[in-house]
Amino acid sequence: MAKNYFIPRADADKQLWLQNFAAKLPTYAVKYEILAADVTDTQKGSAYFSYWLNYQNQFNEFAKKVTQFKTELRDGITSGGAGVPPSAPVFGAAPAAVDPGVFKRVTSIASVIKSKMVYTEADGKDMGIEGTEAAAPDMNAAKPMIQVHLVAGGHPEIVWKKAGMDGIDIYVDRGAGQFQFLAVDSFPNYTDTAPLPAVGASAIWKYRCIYRFDDAQAGEWSDVTSITVAGTV
Repeated sequence: MAKNYFIPRADADKQLWLQNFAAKLPTYAVKYEILAADVTDTQKGSAYFSYWLNYQNQFNEFAKKVTQFKTELRDGITSGGAGVPPSAPVFGAAPAAVDPGVFKRVTSIASVIKSKMVYTEADGKDMGIEGTEAAAPDMNAAKPMIQVHLVAGGHPEIVWKKAGMDGIDIYVDRGAGQFQFLAVDSFPNYTDTAPLPAVGASAIWKYRCIYRFDDAQAGEWSDVTSITVAGTV
């Protein structure tokens, strides 16, 4: 079964992941032929990213307190004593700066490590680069959530998310009262390039979709989504 990408999505989780990777990388540098400069850059990148993430978190918290105090000053408070003016956080000196793209560089290092013949799953788990098993899609709950909007030229674009499925079947009703197959799309999103109404005329086109998995339709049909299209010069 395919595995999820090993770097977390949330910044707080990214911070913890990078701290672990930077701490473990020196142990495996020789085995996986990682340059000393890359090890140093990873460690500096971890420290620099952590500093600015913590800075942001404390600054945002301070901003919330400032807003609350300002609101109390403007409108008064319903109970309790007067608010205390917030104190700005005090930050120490920033660590050595690194170039932008910290996680792009560490991802590249991880890819090199995993490409080596000597790579083991145990090493990958220790460094946090193995990822977790991707859960199979729930076919009973699989229902496309689609949106339709007009793009350049006035053509509708069907916006959808893959959600672990192989693709999507798209059906359209151009006013005849019956849905007809339009296309199979494997990569979001899809633009309907069918001829538009004559200049000055308009029509309502309706779309509905269903996921595909293992070369067959899967799950439930999406809700029907409509859009008005018009002829252009």
